[in-house]
Parts: sequence; structure tokens; C-alpha cells
Amino acid sequence: MAALQQRLERFLHSPGPIGDLLAQLEARTGVQRLYLASGSVTFLGLYLMFGYGASLLCNVIGFVYPAYVSIKAIESNSKEDDTMWLTYWVVYGVFSIAEFFSDLFLYWFPFYYAGKCLFLVWCMAPVPWNGSQLIYHSVIRPFFLKHHRAVDNMMGDIGTKALDAASSVTREVLHTLAKSRARLAAGVAPQPSLPVCTEPRGPGRAPCPPRHRPNRSAPAAPARLPQHRPFLPGRG
Repeated sequence: MAALQQRLERFLHSPGPIGDLLAQLEARTGVQRLYLASGSVTFLGLYLMFGYGASLLCNVIGFVYPAYVSIKAIESNSKEDDTMWLTYWVVYGVFSIAEFFSDLFLYWFPFYYAGKCLFLVWCMAPVPWNGSQLIYHSVIRPFFLKHHRAVDNMMGDIGTKALDAASSVTREVLHTLAKSRARLAAGVAPQPSLPVCTEPRGPGRAPCPPRHRPNRSAPAAPARLPQHRPFLPGRG
């Protein structure tokens, strides 16, 4: 127990985002960072058990801090931290796929999100018994070394079939567009144009041929009906 407490204190006093935040809180409140960390963990655990939005908080804990540290690892010159956080993301991806199928049943357990949060913290903890390292080397790596060739062949076949399907669809689309364009070109008849006289007119030159214009005669006036005179008595 004393050895575990010493490791925890070394971790809390180590430079980093968590250590710097605890140092600022310790300087302002005068409370030791060990007690601050213990109280924060206790409050977080109770909130994950009984609070609202526990799923969102758990996902933030498992994603935001590892993403921040991964960016710092990419920008650093060392490759050890790159391997460490790549291992974490591999384990995180496998866990997310497994959780997708089991979340429907595990959701009803009262302490599910608290256990999930503890699992993710264990996977990202900078300790020798890091969860992501243990899971990767004991479960994921042996499975990968045993089946990676079959997976590569399957992915190659899927890629080839996808390219063939895309090529055939592209050919069909281009052929359909060409046929549609030919039908449109055959269906539009050329409009006759009127002759335009470009020769200069003057004495001794032949006149331009007359233009043939459609006969637009005025409509005939309606026939007038005969008017009958009114009959007046006394006239023969």
C-alpha cells in the first residue's frame, strides 16, 4: 500500500497537464495535491454513477486528454510516446467496436460508465502495467500476427472488385450520356434561314431575289346580315 501511494505521489508531482493543474490548485487552496486528486476522483466516480450525462463525460475523458497528448507526441522528436499512444488508440478502437454490440445490454448496469471510465484511465495511465500495453501484447498482437495475411488478401480482393465495379459504372454512364446526346442532336431539325442580299444595289445591277415570306393575309370580315325594316301600319 505504501509503494502504491509513493507511485501515486510521484505521478501527481510529475510535470504535465495534471501535475501543473494540481500544483496551481495546491498553491491557491493550501490543500495537498494528493487530497485534491482523491476528492476529484471520488466526486467524478459518484457523478458517473448517479449524475446526468455520464456517457458524454466518460467519452470526453477517454478521448480529449489522449488526443491532446497524442498531438504533443506527434510534434515531439521521440518515437516512444508515438508508439505508446498509437497502442492506446488501437485498443480504444477495438473497445469501441465491442461496445457497439454490447452497449445495448451493458447500458442497464448501474455502474457501467464508472467502470468504463476506470478502464479507459487504466489504458492511458503512464505506468508499467498500462492497460493498453497489456491488452495489445496479450490479445490484439497475437491475433494480428496470426490472421494479418488473410486480412490483407481479403482487403486486396475487395479493393480490386471495387475498382472494377467503379470502372464498369463509369463506362455505362458515359455510354448512356453519348446515346442521349445523339438522340437530342437527331431530334432537333435545322431551321431554314432567309437569304440575305449582300450585293450593292444600283443602276445596271440585278436586283436581289425576293424573300419568300409566309402569306399572312388579313382575316376576312364577317358577313353582314340583311337588315329588315320594321313594319309600320298604314303603308303598303
